[in-house]
Amino acid sequence: MPNWLPFALFAIVASITPGPTNLLILHQGLHHGFRRTLPAVIGASLAAATLVLLVGLGLGQLLISRPYANLALSWLGVVWLSWLAWRLYHAPAPSTERAEGMRAPNFGARQAAILQLINPKTWLMALAVVGVFAPHHVTPVAIAGLAAIFATLAMPCLAAWGAMGDGAARLLRSPAQWRLFNRALALVLLLVAWWSVLMPG
Repeated sequence: MPNWLPFALFAIVASITPGPTNLLILHQGLHHGFRRTLPAVIGASLAAATLVLLVGLGLGQLLISRPYANLALSWLGVVWLSWLAWRLYHAPAPSTERAEGMRAPNFGARQAAILQLINPKTWLMALAVVGVFAPHHVTPVAIAGLAAIFATLAMPCLAAWGAMGDGAARLLRSPAQWRLFNRALALVLLLVAWWSVLMPG
């Protein structure tokens, strides 16, 4: 059986460290409030857990044997993240009433799940889970257990990023500050996206 405690610590670290999904959930909380980040949190967590399950059941070996498929998936993710970064960079500052400031790009459950499926960081995480915590003799039931634990631990970690965004919204007092924050976040997202492909190690 896998060692659950080291795996739990790995899942927390993998989920809470900065990455494209975390940054977009931060942006969602910033512009739309904590409550409206929850669909993205759930979608991202379930999608990441699904990847752990699929990789553990054999998809990981298929990708390793076909590196071009993995490369195409990575570049697809970078292109989509670059487009999202462009949208964030040009996102308008919300008005003082948050409900009137909903013109900022929405990052919901579907978008979060799609991002996880094409996010190189998530694939590397899933491959690490299977390689380190799920040796070949581990049963499909144990793999499903790992996936369920990962989803359970990822949710509060990602929700923390939404809460940070919600809190940051109270500190931004002027349209100029909002635009500066949006553009800084967009540039960090762009850097993280390209770094994950150009510097995978």
